[in-house]
Amino acid sequence: MHIVKPVLIPILPVAPASGPAACTANRARATLKGRVPTEAARARVGTLCDGLPLRRDLLIEHLHRLQDADQGLRPAHLAALAERLRLSQTEVFEVASFYHHFRLLDDEAVAPRVTVRVCTSLPCSMAGAAGLKAELHRASLGQDVEVQEAPCIGRCHQAPAVCLGQHEMGHASVPQVQAALAAGHTQPQALPGLVGYAEYRQQGGYRLVQDLHAGRRPAQRVLDELQASQLKGLGGAGFPTFRKWSLVRAEAGPRHLVVNLDEGEVGTFKDGHLLATDPHRMLEGLLVACQVVGIERVWIYLRDEYHAARHALQRELQALIDHPPIPAAAMPQIELRRGAGAYICGEESALIESVEGKRGLPRLRPPFVAQVGVFGRPTLAHNHETLSWVRDIVERGGAWFASHGRRGRTGLRRFSVSGRVQKPGVHLAPAGISVRELIDEYAGGMLSGHELYAYLPGGASGGILPASLAHLPLDFDGGTPSGQETLAAYGCFVGSMAVVALSQHDRARDAALNLMRFFEHESCGQCTPCREGTGQAVQLMQQPHWNAELMHDLSFVMREASICGLGQAAPNPMDSVRRYFPHEVQEVVT
Repeated sequence: MHIVKPVLIPILPVAPASGPAACTANRARATLKGRVPTEAARARVGTLCDGLPLRRDLLIEHLHRLQDADQGLRPAHLAALAERLRLSQTEVFEVASFYHHFRLLDDEAVAPRVTVRVCTSLPCSMAGAAGLKAELHRASLGQDVEVQEAPCIGRCHQAPAVCLGQHEMGHASVPQVQAALAAGHTQPQALPGLVGYAEYRQQGGYRLVQDLHAGRRPAQRVLDELQASQLKGLGGAGFPTFRKWSLVRAEAGPRHLVVNLDEGEVGTFKDGHLLATDPHRMLEGLLVACQVVGIERVWIYLRDEYHAARHALQRELQALIDHPPIPAAAMPQIELRRGAGAYICGEESALIESVEGKRGLPRLRPPFVAQVGVFGRPTLAHNHETLSWVRDIVERGGAWFASHGRRGRTGLRRFSVSGRVQKPGVHLAPAGISVRELIDEYAGGMLSGHELYAYLPGGASGGILPASLAHLPLDFDGGTPSGQETLAAYGCFVGSMAVVALSQHDRARDAALNLMRFFEHESCGQCTPCREGTGQAVQLMQQPHWNAELMHDLSFVMREASICGLGQAAPNPMDSVRRYFPHEVQEVVT
């Protein structure tokens, strides 16, 4: 065998430059790299972003100021913003281009005065969103009005839904849209029936917070009641609340809290409903958590589509800050952060990245956010509904909450119900209820002329089940009593408890394709199995005959190799159709 001897290549140092060249090489840059902002751009950005602290984590808030005012983001303004925040232009651009609600425009481009966003996610699609979008394109809305297709906007119970600028509209029609545009209704509307700060205090609100602060109710007793209640995280994961509080409490401070109000799952709108009616019940739960766990800073992350609710929450937060129920020094610092149209930010680590002003890319775990969360500190993460139960559970007792439930499950759940039912909306029902019972007892039954054919038990990612399995309990499967059936045994899960009912006039394969297109659109692109897998799945699912072998392999890779739950759960609707509705796809084996 011939062995090649290694050859050492000497590295010769470069002599330091001298003379004028040395002065140029060693001179510090007077400006950041990239496009030099114009004075006009600096002035415009300075005016629009006036009052916002110059912090990197507030980059998205700055971008919203520019987008809201000019209906888009222009290179000159992005360059000026980068200079203002002392960030590279690359950082600013990558964040601006990541979120769907930011429109990138050329400096000379004319932005539309109003953008009409038509939701085409599953419930709205079933209600005729495609036809509505086509009619709006043909209608005389004005040359400065643009019609766009949009993913779920959180009004599934009022399908079809549109958003005119920041004006949300359910049960939309072309005449209604035309009338709203003519009247100039493009800003958030008022929310009738919302319980404000003064009214909530009159109803006994924040007394629990006062009792905790005064020592009349020990923190351990709150944890005991949460444990007795068996309350789980109701954003989708179902992790026991008392355990989460205990884990974060055991970490060294300072500790943080994030409230996940992104709620982008197709078919889910329960948190939006609670926020639009009784926001202080969540805020009191938030303050209780801060006192029990020892939390100093809070971020409320709200999905951008909830424009009316955002304005109401800003008002109610200010009332709470101006008239705190306990001394101001004992209150945590609370910040409201606005999402920008990224479903992936419902994943808690991606949400935290967004709170820090970055792209919403999920983090690899471990470490978990309870240990390393916002700005590297232990972080408690909850959705709105979970926190809204805290006051009632502590005041009424954990046993009261746990006394509700069916089929061995415990507690109460709010279900977002949409599709072919008489009364779509948010329905409070016992944990473990079946979809048949939920529809008949709470949602008024199926629409006239419609019979239950299939249903989504847990939003877009929870899978699709046939009517023959409408007896299964709707709840998290952890801790299920022995002998009880579970959704997991049938390849599904309850997730965010978003139930979409399909009838004999619908096809499960069409629903699954709609959901997979949603996942393709919302994939953050960080990992290949999700980024490429969702696109490949869409192509395969459009074929008249489905390729069984290829779909099986694709599903396996996505589940096993994706970084986060989006890619891991995205195959569920496709796999459900193959398992329960094979007559719709006539699979072929290659």
